[in-house]
Amino acid sequence: MVTHEATFRMLAELRVWFYERIEPLAPAVLEQYRSGDVLSRIRADIDTLNNVYLRLLVPVVVATVATFVFVVVLLFYHPLLALLELSLLLVAGVLIPWLMNRLGHEPGQQSVETAAQLRSALVNDLQGMGELLVYGAADDHAAHVQQLSQTLAAQQQTLSRLNGVAQGALGLCANLAMWGMLVLAIPLVRDHTIAPPELAMLALFALASFEAVLPLPLAFQSLGETLAAARRIFSLADQVAAVTEPAHPQAVPERLDFALREVSFRYQPQGEAVLDGLTLDFPQGHKLAIVGVTGAGKSTLTSLLLRFREPSSGELLLGGQAIAHYSGEALRQHIAVVPQQTHLFNTTLRENLLLAKRDATDAELEAVCRTALIHDFITQQPEGYATWVGETGVRLSGGQAKRVAIARALLKPVRLLILDEPTEGLDPETATQVMVNILAHVARNGQSLLLITHRAHGLEAMDQVLHLS
Repeated sequence: MVTHEATFRMLAELRVWFYERIEPLAPAVLEQYRSGDVLSRIRADIDTLNNVYLRLLVPVVVATVATFVFVVVLLFYHPLLALLELSLLLVAGVLIPWLMNRLGHEPGQQSVETAAQLRSALVNDLQGMGELLVYGAADDHAAHVQQLSQTLAAQQQTLSRLNGVAQGALGLCANLAMWGMLVLAIPLVRDHTIAPPELAMLALFALASFEAVLPLPLAFQSLGETLAAARRIFSLADQVAAVTEPAHPQAVPERLDFALREVSFRYQPQGEAVLDGLTLDFPQGHKLAIVGVTGAGKSTLTSLLLRFREPSSGELLLGGQAIAHYSGEALRQHIAVVPQQTHLFNTTLRENLLLAKRDATDAELEAVCRTALIHDFITQQPEGYATWVGETGVRLSGGQAKRVAIARALLKPVRLLILDEPTEGLDPETATQVMVNILAHVARNGQSLLLITHRAHGLEAMDQVLHLS
């Protein structure tokens, strides 16, 4: 119970550590990984590390101490008995585990990689099951999952066979120890060195002593799996964040006066520039619209302002200082964003809204939902604001999910509101009214507004319109 409790605590702390390491990697680094792969690392791979404590450290310590005790006890009877016991225990506790490690290392590593691929494929296929069914690709993906399952089963079967051989070898060593003990101890009974009842005790003692080394072959056989899981965990945890946080960050100024001076950005050092020499002033309280086709760098500019990424060249200033002088986390406390791809959590509408302001009152929730024209829809639901939205908001239409996201952003008390295609999926009349309400909200609260859109019309209320090509 004590060892299991310690293991569970260690795994819990390891998960917290892993989350704290990968959180700064979002979104720039984590978007390079499949969601199922990240989930596999934080769950299955960390679970595999329980082998280190339960299957490796504890059995090795127990076997070492037990072997020492067994040999010392037998020395009191006769050195030959101790030598026989030590020799066979070394074979069972050192040689056989070493062989199992050599033979099981590669299939153990392969099984971890295959299991990770299988879990990732299952997560991705389940998330996109609707599309797979619509396009008739479900059978092909099911065949891929079956192939991975068969490969994993074959690798696990190889490991099981090795474990069976190891257990058989251990049984042989135990029986050899018992019979050897009888052969060596019978003459000692005849010359009255030991008492006759002790003969049976020594034989059974030798047989039972191998229980101490019984877990070692499996422990060292699973070492390949453990090392592979550890490599997968640390290969992600050791990734360098796209943004370097300052050692001594400055306090975020009261006014979010942004300025870009010849800012360029490339996703790859030798790749094409997404932003190329952009110069722009965006003072506090202004309403700026950025218009451009897909791929023109509109969303990239948002990432730069949020300090999710850093410019490849040029200067991005906040209050006259390089934005690198400010903590990204502190800066984002003053910015609310509605991304193009909104994300709603698998909980109630209320809980999704309260992410922006945990202590918001019902009146505040209703006010922002009325602004986003979603309040009437919510009140028509049997459970109102307690309505469950499903994973990623699957129970809502695209337009409804977008308006919930807008309401959530409006609820957050910030100085800058960034809206990326906020009216996408809305009918023209609703889209127009939502924008009118947003502009009134921004003016009432003295906020800056950055509107990202591919539509060049309906921007008369903006202070500045920037066209990206």
